Amino acid sequence: MKHQPLAYRLRPNHISEIIGQEHLVGEGKIINRMVKAEKLASMILYGPPGTGKTSMATAIAKTLKLQVRKLNAVIDKKKDMEIVVEEAKMSGSMVLILDEVHRLDKGKQDFLLPHLESNLITLIGCTTSNPYHAINPAIRSRCHIFELHALTPLDVKKAIQRALTDSDNGYGNEKVILTDEALEHFSQSSGGDMRSALNGLELAVASTPPNQDGEIVINIDIAEECMQRKSFSHDKDGDAHYDVLSAFQKSIRGSDVDAALHYLGRLIEAGDLDSIARRMIVIAYEDIGLANPQAGPRAVAAVEAAERLGFPEARIPLAVAIVELCLSPKSNTAYQALDAAIADIRSGKSGDIPKHLKDAHYQGASSLGRGVDYKYPHDYPGGWVYQQYLPDTIKNKQYYTPKETGKFEQAMKQVYEKILKEKKSHN
Repeated sequence: MKHQPLAYRLRPNHISEIIGQEHLVGEGKIINRMVKAEKLASMILYGPPGTGKTSMATAIAKTLKLQVRKLNAVIDKKKDMEIVVEEAKMSGSMVLILDEVHRLDKGKQDFLLPHLESNLITLIGCTTSNPYHAINPAIRSRCHIFELHALTPLDVKKAIQRALTDSDNGYGNEKVILTDEALEHFSQSSGGDMRSALNGLELAVASTPPNQDGEIVINIDIAEECMQRKSFSHDKDGDAHYDVLSAFQKSIRGSDVDAALHYLGRLIEAGDLDSIARRMIVIAYEDIGLANPQAGPRAVAAVEAAERLGFPEARIPLAVAIVELCLSPKSNTAYQALDAAIADIRSGKSGDIPKHLKDAHYQGASSLGRGVDYKYPHDYPGGWVYQQYLPDTIKNKQYYTPKETGKFEQAMKQVYEKILKEKKSHN
């Protein structure tokens, strides 16, 4: 078994050996209760890479001493599933651990569904993708969904220490010494991915010759060589992408410069300039809006500069723009007003356009009353004159409610309130 990767060799054989995920396998928690009651139901385990999804699935089946088969939804064919079902019919039941369950095609789904219904097959699907986005509702509705969290540095340390002391599957029979700094590096730089940390440790041990005393000493320099910073996971179809973008926008909306720069850094590390550009422009108009109208054009200019420069220099105009967006006054009044108008239209509150506003450029329009009595505002003092613009059914509707968070909108509010006052005097 020594030829197998360290992370594989150290997979738990019992749920009590699982590191982390206390919210699922801790005493009194749902999967722990399922196992103790010996009532295993089909489930989908989803979470970031290296959090132990397949390991947990295997440990559950081994704890209950159940017949188990492992397949991959991408690599294995429908024929492989047919073999599993035939084995299940002979034994009475079977646990099917299915990696990348979100990639299950329709043919395999249709074959599997009746066997899930009959409980002949108990499915434990594993995926890094959010099942509510990526998994067919027919499969999803037949499974409980459990989210696994990224492991803490303390969890990763426990896994490394177990690897160093395990005589059967780890380095318990070898003189491997890990300095405190090296241990800290492995646990911190893995980003909560236990497999990544164990792979780094395995490379360090394999590539470091013993000293005179036969000791393999892993110091910080070796650890940094063997466990470089974890490449940022950024699957555009996965939770990580949308979670970072959401946190990015909400941090700017909340005027937290430090948080916004942190999430910008994550997106830059992923090389995701397109998402940064789109989100920055949206933020400038959605969250800054009329409180600082120049934020929009300046955000566009920063994006254009970043696109022309490319990374790594692109980060400079992006950082400048993000600080400005964070510390600008905020207003969402314009788009909120538009959304209110759209809501009225969709609910049937539209009505007929007043005749004096209708198109009158063609011959005979005036005989239909179109454009008649229209007042041209530029012909009146101040460029404004009272006349009805909204349909009769909603003629007094007010969609726009100005804020006073920025000087520009404060000035606009004064104009708007003056117009409203004039309109009310004619009603």
